[in-house]
Amino acid sequence: MSTQSVDPADRIDFWEEHNRQALVGLTCSSYSQKGLLATETNVELGDLRLAEIDGNEHVIERTPRICQSLPKESIFVTLLTEGCGVFFHEGGCVTLQTGDLILYDTRRPYLFGFPSPMRQLLIDIPREVFAAQCAPGEVSAPLLLGKGSAAEGAQASALEAELNKWVTQQGGEDSAGTQATVLKLVRTLAAPRLGGSAPPAVLSQLAVAEDYIARHLADPGLSAGRVAEAIGVSARHLSRIFQPTGVSPSRYILEQRLGKARQVLADPGSRHLTIAEVAHRWGFASQAHFTRVFRSHFGRTPGETRPLRS
Repeated sequence: MSTQSVDPADRIDFWEEHNRQALVGLTCSSYSQKGLLATETNVELGDLRLAEIDGNEHVIERTPRICQSLPKESIFVTLLTEGCGVFFHEGGCVTLQTGDLILYDTRRPYLFGFPSPMRQLLIDIPREVFAAQCAPGEVSAPLLLGKGSAAEGAQASALEAELNKWVTQQGGEDSAGTQATVLKLVRTLAAPRLGGSAPPAVLSQLAVAEDYIARHLADPGLSAGRVAEAIGVSARHLSRIFQPTGVSPSRYILEQRLGKARQVLADPGSRHLTIAEVAHRWGFASQAHFTRVFRSHFGRTPGETRPLRS
């Protein structure tokens, strides 16, 4: 849904009505001379709803009166992926920058302002689902998550990766698996702040580890030890986390690098890159080592993988 084709004078009413039906009751104000330019995509995720929202500078508010007249029994988790924001609530305000994650209760009034173009990913978690699978405590004030430690930041990044993947695919086949991963990541982040205990959550820890590896795959210094340190576990525990994959963390890193390198080599548009450049791009210290492990894994050399010239 987009306001782009709506008459500028009608955009606010259009946006408020859409959100009242699709997400939550609120009021909206625009501070742009162009009027409100906003787009929202809603995707079902099992018991959850995921919304991708982008727009120019604007403010939304869920007033006490709206909370009473249009009740909403959900916990929202909002990840700001572009821009910045200010979140006002009964106890004060929270300033958000790109990459910040905020969790809040839709039963409580709030105002969310965006002074510049923004994009957010919002998870709508029904209250009963949140209480049963994330944390039983009351969300009496908004929680800013992902800033407490390097491990917490990695968990927030893994959550962003899961959400972006689901939005990009417009859903998918494994909604139950994705929902479980999302809820476990939210629980891992929120439960300690709400008087609950973080889950054993090997699944969520695996998602965090895989996300960290994907973002650092080109770094020659990436190792199982660095992954363990980044997500806040011991090297032994990291090995246990990777047991469901059937490979060790080190082997997983190697296979991911080899897979990326093979994609580049098979792409006719990458013929200008030498094999040494491809090896270096995906974290291999030398062409000789790359060629040896590539042939062992795929049964052919990097050169044999390249498409024939037409």
